[in-house]
Amino acid sequence: MPRRLPTPRLAPFALAEEKPPLPLWRQWVPVTVFFFLFGIPFFAAHYVLLRLPYFWDELGQFIPTALDLWRDGAWVAHSTLPNVHPPGVAMYLAAWFAAFGYSVTIVRVAMLLLACLGLNGVFLLAVDLSSAARGAPAFLPPLLMMVSPLFFMQGMLAQLDMPAMVFTVWALLFFLRGNHHAAGAISVALVLAKETGVVVPAIFFVVLLLERKRAAALVYLAAPAVLAGWLLVLHHATGNWMGNAGFAHYNIAYSLQPVRLIFTFLRRLYYLFFAEFRWIATAALVFALPRLALFRSRAWLITGLVAASNLLLMTLLGGAALERYLLPVLPLFYIAASIAFTALPKRLNMVATPLLLLGLFASLFWNPPYPFPFENNLAMVDFVGLQKVAAEYAESNLPLSRIATAWPYTAGLTRPDYGFVHHGLSVVETNDFHRSSIAAIPPDQFDVLITYTRTWAPEHGVVALPLVRDFLMRYYDFAPEVTDDDCAQLGLLPLVSWARHGQKITIYQRASIPASLHRLTISVPDASVLARQPAGTRVVEP
Repeated sequence: MPRRLPTPRLAPFALAEEKPPLPLWRQWVPVTVFFFLFGIPFFAAHYVLLRLPYFWDELGQFIPTALDLWRDGAWVAHSTLPNVHPPGVAMYLAAWFAAFGYSVTIVRVAMLLLACLGLNGVFLLAVDLSSAARGAPAFLPPLLMMVSPLFFMQGMLAQLDMPAMVFTVWALLFFLRGNHHAAGAISVALVLAKETGVVVPAIFFVVLLLERKRAAALVYLAAPAVLAGWLLVLHHATGNWMGNAGFAHYNIAYSLQPVRLIFTFLRRLYYLFFAEFRWIATAALVFALPRLALFRSRAWLITGLVAASNLLLMTLLGGAALERYLLPVLPLFYIAASIAFTALPKRLNMVATPLLLLGLFASLFWNPPYPFPFENNLAMVDFVGLQKVAAEYAESNLPLSRIATAWPYTAGLTRPDYGFVHHGLSVVETNDFHRSSIAAIPPDQFDVLITYTRTWAPEHGVVALPLVRDFLMRYYDFAPEVTDDDCAQLGLLPLVSWARHGQKITIYQRASIPASLHRLTISVPDASVLARQPAGTRVVEP
């Protein structure tokens, strides 16, 4: 009898062959065309915000780090607390500063151009992942990204998660196209942008090993090697693998507390699959997943692994549990949803797609009734705008006063680099605006207190519910912020206050403050300050 040949075994993930690499010109021509197609309207939509001063972590961490690198050649920040975040974004911004000089506008333009490159990558990845779907679903994901409040705001901010999203998308695109050298190089850029990005080349490495493509897999060892090199530099400079012990505790030990971990996971699922009208996309996916074989292809299995691993890692790490950590997952979700819409009945699709777009756009302006980071939508503009007005008032009328306020606004008041003041003011820093924190500052150390809304807790929101407040107080150290009555008991009276869309900033002054601390003795706010107040401003006279 003739010998029977063994049945060949399929390597894991080998559900379809990799696409052969395209010629270079065929890869970069559409990149250029669609960069302008999506980039021009996205950039134009941010034009009025190009001079907006910095927000929170920009102010307290990322801009000081970039300036230290540009001015002093310091790879490890010294004008702010160093931490584990790699220097990729600082390197990118420092290159812009070297070419064009430093300004807030230069930072905004640099980040927006990177975001536009990300939109381009989302479109090209959608083309590849939806090639077997009917219609033209690849045009929808970049449109969804453009109107998504989170990406709209993060696209202009000097933070790490939007760059991490850009490099994740491009690395995945080149990996699926079989261009492993390009994907490996972009993976290095990814881990230099954010350390948690190392999960992406790790997945690529494992997939190629399982497919017995060892030579290609070795390319993806460069990214973790570069990250390890950065950690050695950081440890040598600080003596701590995470840069400082407080950062390590808050972002690892604090976040892994079981109750907080479960709540963070639920928060992740809610934001990704339900918030901002994304429940429409989720419903379409539930309908389409069992019906479309496309989602069982090799490309989609790998894409799903990248999304799931990012979701899991961003649940385990990061004490603040910010929604921006999900940015690398968001475009993959939108690409899947856009394909799912093609499986819906035509009339239903014609309703679902514009409703999702409209819901996302409306969420740019609408603040939810529960606490959320102001950077998630245009509330960030209100937050920074109020701080800018209060800083101008303090600089004009209280230039010699010692001002107590909370981080990171202290940085904005002391360094003109950040766009709030022209000359640095004297500040005393407090961790928060709890009554106990203000009372702990010796009265002889400050003359003025500036408070601002740090936590979104509207009067009729969910935080007003006793059960919610008890939960937040027990597991998140929540405490009400100081009130006018609390300040009066501490010898502080309201001098002037501004409010906009539920946020508020107030300047308090000691009841008996020496007139010499004022440039002018005033009884009402300066007229030039009033002229610059945002709409909705409320002034409290002394």
